[in-house]
Amino acid sequence: MKAIIPVAGAGTKLRPLTYTQPKALIPIAGKTILSVIVDQLLEAGVTEFVFVIGYLGEKIQRYISKTYPDLKHTFVTQNDRRGTGHAIWLTRDAVGDDEIIIVLGDTVCDYNVHEIMKSSVSQIGVRKVDDPRSFGVAELDDKDRVLKVVEKPLIPKSNMAMVGVYYIKETKALFNSLDKHLHDNADENGEYHLTNGLELMINSGIEFKAFRVNNWFDCGKKESLLSTNAILLKQMHEANKTNLPAFDTTVIIQPVNIAEGCNISHSIIGPNVTIGEHTTIDSSIIKDSIIGSYAELEEVVLNSSIIGNDAYVRGLSQSLNIGDNTEIDLG
Repeated sequence: MKAIIPVAGAGTKLRPLTYTQPKALIPIAGKTILSVIVDQLLEAGVTEFVFVIGYLGEKIQRYISKTYPDLKHTFVTQNDRRGTGHAIWLTRDAVGDDEIIIVLGDTVCDYNVHEIMKSSVSQIGVRKVDDPRSFGVAELDDKDRVLKVVEKPLIPKSNMAMVGVYYIKETKALFNSLDKHLHDNADENGEYHLTNGLELMINSGIEFKAFRVNNWFDCGKKESLLSTNAILLKQMHEANKTNLPAFDTTVIIQPVNIAEGCNISHSIIGPNVTIGEHTTIDSSIIKDSIIGSYAELEEVVLNSSIIGNDAYVRGLSQSLNIGDNTEIDLG
């Protein structure tokens, strides 16, 4: 079984963080978004990975090589960001005719991957949402068969949003459909959507069924990223997987994840805080936040904030979204 993970996006909604690191490498709950996805697939028995890289792709390559040295993988480069349909189409030579599972690189879902891969038909992950106009939408019958898929419909006929997880048995048909789609017109932004390729497959008579995910975290925005971090930290803590070093003169309020090499003093940390490696924090109060590696924080009060790698912050604040290599003095 092969997995395709597109991670070529620029992550514009998370700037300035994504000016210097890919969205998929932003830390959550002691991992990165990408490692959460990869680990979930590895545990289910996926044996080979195809990563579609583009923006800051060399950092994705270095991360995979360092974190998963034994992983069987291929990198495919998407030089022009022309949508998910184009990204998947680029993997056709690397994938061949093998069955595949596609997981978009900014989506973390709670679902039974192993059960999905045992399905006799292709599958699309869905979740009910209040306003489906910003998503790809699946129209279903009463047996969860997919009748139609539409990308960001103006007038949705369904509230079942596609979450970015797809199990495809008819791989050759998928690439043929995407090839046909790429010869048709792109949308107004010049993008080709995977949704359109799937709709061509459905119209040709290929059966898809929908499976409902238990939780769905779209990590493309600051608010959803912090929410995902909090939920995953709680799950880790409840599973007794949290192992924190002791810090003198510091109060830790779980759930919290602190990486190795950190120096924390005279502070209150938590709840729902992830701190990257070799970060220094002094005389600060931090909750509901993500702090990158090699950051320095002194005399700050942070709530619902994201601080990038190598950032220096001194003074008082309430909510920040700061990219890498930043120096701020709020004193």
